[in-house]
Amino acid sequence: MALKIVYPICCGIDVHKTFVVACIASTNKGVTTYQSHRFSTYTKGLKELLQWLSENNCPDVCMESTGKYWIPVFNVLEDSCNITLAHPKYVKAIRGKKTDKKDAKWIADLFKHDLIVGSFMPPLAVRQLRDLMRYRFKLTNFMSSEKNRLQNSLTVSNIQLGNVVSDTFGKSSMNIINRLLVNPRDNSFDIEPLIHGSMKDKLPQLELAIDGFITPEQAEKIKVIKHHCEDLNSRKSELEKIILSLSESYAEETNLILTVPSFKNIYTAIAVISEIGVNMDVFPTAKHLCSWAGLTPTNNESAGKKKSVRISRAGCYIKPLLVQCATAVVKSEKHPEIRNRYLKIKQRRGHKRAIIAIARMLLTAIYNILKKKEPYNADLYRKADVLPVNREITVEQAILLAKSQGFRILAAS
Repeated sequence: MALKIVYPICCGIDVHKTFVVACIASTNKGVTTYQSHRFSTYTKGLKELLQWLSENNCPDVCMESTGKYWIPVFNVLEDSCNITLAHPKYVKAIRGKKTDKKDAKWIADLFKHDLIVGSFMPPLAVRQLRDLMRYRFKLTNFMSSEKNRLQNSLTVSNIQLGNVVSDTFGKSSMNIINRLLVNPRDNSFDIEPLIHGSMKDKLPQLELAIDGFITPEQAEKIKVIKHHCEDLNSRKSELEKIILSLSESYAEETNLILTVPSFKNIYTAIAVISEIGVNMDVFPTAKHLCSWAGLTPTNNESAGKKKSVRISRAGCYIKPLLVQCATAVVKSEKHPEIRNRYLKIKQRRGHKRAIIAIARMLLTAIYNILKKKEPYNADLYRKADVLPVNREITVEQAILLAKSQGFRILAAS
């Protein structure tokens, strides 16, 4: 039985750094003819590609997401063509028959039969917001790395402020560090004017903590790290202003997401929007969204045996974010509908699987919130915890149940 031709005229594009190879597959009465052409990745070459597609009446295009090289091609063709962006694993060519022209032809052959699953691509405005939010995430990681380096320099110099203060980078602690850097060999100064509030009760411990030895080289290193942290913080603040400006058009959706438990920071809500967008119609169900985010088990079954039920590696940005939110919310007793579900799953499957289940629960809630334009409603999740009205047990069974839950039975007075 022959495969159905879904796209009579389509194009497969093999993307490289300096050039792209395009192959148009035209099918007429069951016979497919091919046209191949190579274009430069300069803007002029990409416009020639667009013109060539237009001349051949080919609006349907498929290409693989090769590194970052596909983005300029996508930007040029986006307004005029229906683009399907494919993961490289879905268009991998047969070994031994791989050339640039054959790769483009192979993509076109798969695409004409609609055998390629397209990747989710949000609108341009959301993609721009996504790019900025991911850069903010990188800056945050850079700042964490620099703070660790500063802490390591203090440890090497036997300045043990971290053993006394809760935050080495707090106001009082940084005042002490700045004073130490003025003259690294002098640690006999009066630190009482430099500290504030409850830190004054820890004055004897602080005097012992700063009794170390900072070499001139370590002092210069700490100064460089400190200036770098301040510069990163300044650049991050500038970036956040741009992000807030771009996210104003999604104010309604942001406020709805902020009603979800553990979503208290506006940048957390914006990060979710930048990854999944605001139009939930692109995902048929919440399960499709959870699968895209890498919060569902992968299918790896053979001969009736499941070889693995691990979650996929998809969602490398949104999944860690949701896991952090899930870890925070299960520690709070303000949301029993979530905590009770976590404890039930943890008892059967362990902590890690329970956290993934709660992360999926949060993403499902976000899906329904954005789709229905309604705030989070905890009552919808409490219904599962309500026991049936006609459920009865004997006194002996109640005592056994209480003992199994760790209760100590006392005699009636």
